[in-house]
Amino acid sequence: MFIKDLIRTIPDYPKPGIMFRDITTLIKDPKGFNYVITEFSRRYSDMKIDKVVGIESRGFIIGAPVANSLGVGFVPVRKRGKLPAKTHSCEYQLEYGFDHVEVHVDAISTKERILLIDDLIATGGTAEAACSLINQCGGEIVECAFVIDLPELGGKKRLESKCLSVFTIVEFAGH
Repeated sequence: MFIKDLIRTIPDYPKPGIMFRDITTLIKDPKGFNYVITEFSRRYSDMKIDKVVGIESRGFIIGAPVANSLGVGFVPVRKRGKLPAKTHSCEYQLEYGFDHVEVHVDAISTKERILLIDDLIATGGTAEAACSLINQCGGEIVECAFVIDLPELGGKKRLESKCLSVFTIVEFAGH
């Protein structure tokens, strides 16, 4: 299965110089989507995962079916103001400014083994903020998993420098 061939690249989106890696073409393909879910599910089937955490929004698309396949719960990490109950919040830096992500305070119990999933790792800021939320809840991060790595942007190395294990299915040169 050539997953890279199913991922559309859109030049100059959302701004000039960016090569946007679009997974909508991957997830609309039943064989490609199944391959990704199966790849993650096989990798984590023996790792005693308690919950899968997915980052808004494409992390929901990948993470929820993986959680279902593993027979564990799914926890959404959302942008600020989207969760209705009490939350932990983490601010992180964007290229121009800051953003926040949140998780419900009761979403993860102390010592639960957590798999973090998103579609893509670029600079790693959002993933690092999600890991901070998992830590605030008392969870233990087993691994951070992504469909796509953009190695030139350094996100994987950033997470690994925090002693986090990172797994990706494919990588694309450039950004």
